[in-house]
Amino acid sequence: MASPALLVSLAISTFFTTSFACTFVVTNSCPFTIWPGTLSGSGTPPLPTTGFQLDSGQSITVPATPGWSGRMWARTGCTFDATGSGSCQTGDCGGRLECNGMGATPPASLFEITLGVGDQKDFYDVSIVDGYNLPLAAAPRRGGCNATGCIQDINMGCPKELQVIGSEGGEGGGVVACKSACGAFGLDQYCCSGEFANPTTCQPSFYSGIFKRACPRAYSYAFDDGTSTFTCKASVYNIVFCPNSGMRIIDGGLENPVEERRTSNVSRDVSSSSSRTLTMIDRSYQILITYVILFALCYWHV
Repeated sequence: MASPALLVSLAISTFFTTSFACTFVVTNSCPFTIWPGTLSGSGTPPLPTTGFQLDSGQSITVPATPGWSGRMWARTGCTFDATGSGSCQTGDCGGRLECNGMGATPPASLFEITLGVGDQKDFYDVSIVDGYNLPLAAAPRRGGCNATGCIQDINMGCPKELQVIGSEGGEGGGVVACKSACGAFGLDQYCCSGEFANPTTCQPSFYSGIFKRACPRAYSYAFDDGTSTFTCKASVYNIVFCPNSGMRIIDGGLENPVEERRTSNVSRDVSSSSSRTLTMIDRSYQILITYVILFALCYWHV
């Protein structure tokens, strides 16, 4: 029979391992349907979904295990058949609804994160290094941490030489994405490659400066770490595509009373349900630990 000390150790280990799992609440505040995609980093298992449809005003909750590393983005202008085959105007991932290990075709706005294990912190950012297709905000909850994102519509001010023009239909034939200078010209000085593959020689360019002025907290080029990487230990991350134009990142948080009033019941229900579920899990395991410790103490005295 296991010793009381071992039982207590197992219970505590189980509690901490489970309670640090993370949830992503993905919300589509765009006035059109998007198709978010996810890509796991090397050696990291995929999320329960790697691609899905999300209609305007809808939210979905995606759980992640401790230590998960990867990225998330939104595809636009997609058409898929019954088998999940098709294509997207921006952010395509191999012509499939489920990306299944395929990344976003640039340009695409990216949310990137590496979740900590145990007491380790999470590292996260929003990147437009590979270009931009949609406004994006990322806000940790229950961690007292900084929000980040690129909430300005860069497509509206995208230089002509970086513009991606959409086909007629869907969101129309206007500018649907804005390439990075690397994607548009392929030069080492813009791609931070070759002799420019270090932070000393690869400096911000005229084009990355346009991105940075629009979105000061987002990665604008490969070595833009100082103002663009954030750390936290949160149980929930809100990922919002097309946050309301009135939204601002102030003192590290997202402030948008207009958007809060307009958020759909689906979004509110998912968020509150997720929060209640996490709280119930924490309490359940606390009760479990208490009973195990009491049992162990009684066993020890007998």
